[in-house]
Amino acid sequence: MRIAFLTAPEGVEQVELTDPWQAAVDAGHEPVLVSTEPGEVQAFDHLDKADTFRVDEVVGEASAESFGGLVLPGGVANPDFLRTDGRAVAFVKDFFEQGRPVAAICHAPWTLVEADVVRGRVLTSWPSLATDLRNAGATWVDEQVKVCDHGPNKLVTSRKPDDLKAFRETFLDVFAQEAG
Repeated sequence: MRIAFLTAPEGVEQVELTDPWQAAVDAGHEPVLVSTEPGEVQAFDHLDKADTFRVDEVVGEASAESFGGLVLPGGVANPDFLRTDGRAVAFVKDFFEQGRPVAAICHAPWTLVEADVVRGRVLTSWPSLATDLRNAGATWVDEQVKVCDHGPNKLVTSRKPDDLKAFRETFLDVFAQEAG
């Protein structure tokens, strides 16, 4: 399965990109780095610059139709940049409209709020997003990983890097079920 990993050009939390990416590779999937600009994305280790990663496809040229699922890594700045880019928001919303599975960790649900796809959904995130998610019509829970199927697609969410093991195992299982 081709899996889109959507990040802004700067601000993605490196471990929230690389850990799920490697898990997708290990499971036989094809991860594809999608961003709002060509070139490279600058990852961060919390507030410190970390590695850079080559962009495979650019939002606006990429289509949700060519992917089996979407992973949204966190980082505070990453989803904040994404939610201000109309093409990125439309790309995310398209996965929901097509019924394709989406996985988001940490601060990534900010982009989901902007795409107006959380109303009636149950999800988790970094705790500081709880009010934003509730105000957008979601039910927020403080759980390591949450799978919600109360909508057009399956949505997998987790709170933080400490939840990565549960996050990657769960999203890979959900994506495999949806592909089958």
